[in-house]
Amino acid sequence: MNEPSKLQREIVENLSRHPAAPEVLAPRTPFPEHAATETNPATSRIAAFRPALAAAGLLASAGIIAAGLEENLLLLPVGLAMAGLAGTALLLGDGRRSRHDGGAPSERSGDRAWEAREASMSRFAIHDALGDMAILRDARGVILEANETFRTLTKAPAPEGQRCAALGLELRPAGTSGRYTVEVETEDGLRSFDWHDVLIREADTGTLRIVSVGRDITDNVSAARSSEAALRRVEAESQAKSHLLATVSHEIRTPLSGILGMSDLLDQTRLSAQQANYLAGMRQSGHDLVQLVDDLLDCASMEAGRFSLRPTRQTLRPLVESVVEMLSHRAHAKGIEIASTIAADVPDTLQIDGPRLKQVLFNVVGNAVKFTATGGVLVSCAEQQGALVLRVTDTGPGMTPDDQSRIFDAFEQAGDTASKAGGTGLGLAISRRIVRALGGDITVSSRLGMGSLFEIRFPLKASAASLATARTRTLATSRVLLVAPKGPASEALAATIETLGGRCRIVSTIEQAGHFLSIAMDAGSEERLTDIIVDHRCAALFRRICDDWPDLEALPLRRTYLVNPEERIQQPLHQTDGFHAWLIRPLRERSLVAVLKGQLKGIEVRDAINDNRPVLRDAADAACAPAPLAVSTVLLGEDDPVNAAILRSTLERGGHAVRHVVDFAAMEDILDQGLSETLGSGQAPKILITDLHMPHGDGLTMLRRLRLSERLTDGAPHLPVIVQTSDRRPETHRDLLEAGADAVLAKPADPKSLIALVGRLIAG
Repeated sequence: MNEPSKLQREIVENLSRHPAAPEVLAPRTPFPEHAATETNPATSRIAAFRPALAAAGLLASAGIIAAGLEENLLLLPVGLAMAGLAGTALLLGDGRRSRHDGGAPSERSGDRAWEAREASMSRFAIHDALGDMAILRDARGVILEANETFRTLTKAPAPEGQRCAALGLELRPAGTSGRYTVEVETEDGLRSFDWHDVLIREADTGTLRIVSVGRDITDNVSAARSSEAALRRVEAESQAKSHLLATVSHEIRTPLSGILGMSDLLDQTRLSAQQANYLAGMRQSGHDLVQLVDDLLDCASMEAGRFSLRPTRQTLRPLVESVVEMLSHRAHAKGIEIASTIAADVPDTLQIDGPRLKQVLFNVVGNAVKFTATGGVLVSCAEQQGALVLRVTDTGPGMTPDDQSRIFDAFEQAGDTASKAGGTGLGLAISRRIVRALGGDITVSSRLGMGSLFEIRFPLKASAASLATARTRTLATSRVLLVAPKGPASEALAATIETLGGRCRIVSTIEQAGHFLSIAMDAGSEERLTDIIVDHRCAALFRRICDDWPDLEALPLRRTYLVNPEERIQQPLHQTDGFHAWLIRPLRERSLVAVLKGQLKGIEVRDAINDNRPVLRDAADAACAPAPLAVSTVLLGEDDPVNAAILRSTLERGGHAVRHVVDFAAMEDILDQGLSETLGSGQAPKILITDLHMPHGDGLTMLRRLRLSERLTDGAPHLPVIVQTSDRRPETHRDLLEAGADAVLAKPADPKSLIALVGRLIAG
């Protein structure tokens, strides 16, 4: 009896502590405003007794189970208990249904209102915690409910029944439907809110309501405005810097054009050797200053994000060779060698920005020449796994790891103070950014005392099928003995012959020559010679070889003499007797192939643009005299008197009559009145050459007016126009070409290039 009684007591205690007991014993009371709607007394009394009856059923069920356990009767007590529990459930279920389903309409409405009010208060409590404004409005915009944040910010304790506009809230559309920007004046100042309207429909009545939430975004708006202001300041500063650099560039290039132009005219006169050396130094300094201006402009355009590449079809080999040739006089002046070689598998034509690649090579190779005092510089090019790889190897002093880590940074230089004095530290930084724009990179490896290796690598985009197979057979029958000192020049020459299918053996001592010739002179040897190339520095060694091997003179060998351009006029004639051809270092692949195939004899002729130093002056007197004036006439617009004198002299030496004007007003008067009458010669000008910036107008306006006049005049011929400018920005050149210019030349223009362009445009 003790145990079942104990169990009974525990069940009763547990039931009394059940979480549902408070709800059962103390049901929800409706809000006061809804209490008056319960008008059925019978229903109210039944509803009041249901919780008591349900509790009694639970207690009775517990007692039955306890008694059954005490008397060891299980089935009957359990069945009675289940019946009691079922009755309790029915009572509770009926009570709920009476409230929600079977109750009076007023009771159902009150419960729904209570639930809606409870949900609204919960929602508003969340927005209050987040600091958001939240209101409920009807379809006309009248406020029905509002949270405490809204009441506080609008200073409206009872906003119900009012509209937002009446409370000083202006909803400004933010570009998206149902989204607005609202500004509220508070004690802390003006606050900005991101306001959202959501349209809902009440479930019981179908009435439309507007739920609005405003979130404080003042900090975000302030940060955005600060960022926008900072961006505008940066853009303004960038534009000011670009304008300043363009102006300074123009002002620097104008006197530079005069310096380089006058030096070119001076070079065409009779000069002593000392004067020629002074002139060469002056011209080199002028070109260095032009390069510095270009580097500064490139650096500024990259920082401003206006740098862009213009890939076109370019032939790689002449491009590399031209860079090496341009820098050869610097190398030879220091007593070092410079040479280049290109592997056979490199395509002849690439889709690439040629001028930019040339700029990169000029900077990297020029840097190597600058820091190399003995030995030389070798430029090699090959294809590796779909990439073009250009290597610049020098025998300079090398660099420390610290120098290597910062050498590509702007205004950074390696080496000692003396070597740093020769530059600005911009060339390599600009070169790396250009190569990275090509999709590649520049790297360096170096050790102190062991020289440096710069590697330029970027994806290879060939614009035509590679001719590697044909190139590897170009010199298949050539067997060459090269008598030359060891160094980059001999290495490049031998590598070029080998990559084109030939064989080349370098000898620099009498012992090496004897060992090789003892094999090559054998009639059955595969090394039987076809050519001998002698570097001018080994002329004495070659004479000794000929003395030791007299049979060498009887062999049908082509003999080629290799000289620097500076030493062509200094070679004693007896040293060059018996040679079939002269080649100039650094070698051009095309000339080497022509000599080894027997297609070129005599002295190699190079054009004056790529040949960097004056050579034979046998025709100096004739060169000094201007050419007779041709019938073609040039109208020249240039306000700088020095540049005007240079251009006039250059054009007259090219056989052109020149009419000079100093401003756009005079130029347009001539064009409007008719050139044939104004010139007085009865001969209209064939071409117009003008500076972009002159007094009383501008080049773009003049061009547009000229082209419009030509279109409106029947039978008017097209007048070729060349514009010269110090502004090297791509957009300036594009605007001029679109306005009608036939060509745009950057100052200072090369005189020979200008004459060639004028002749081509006049010829049509």
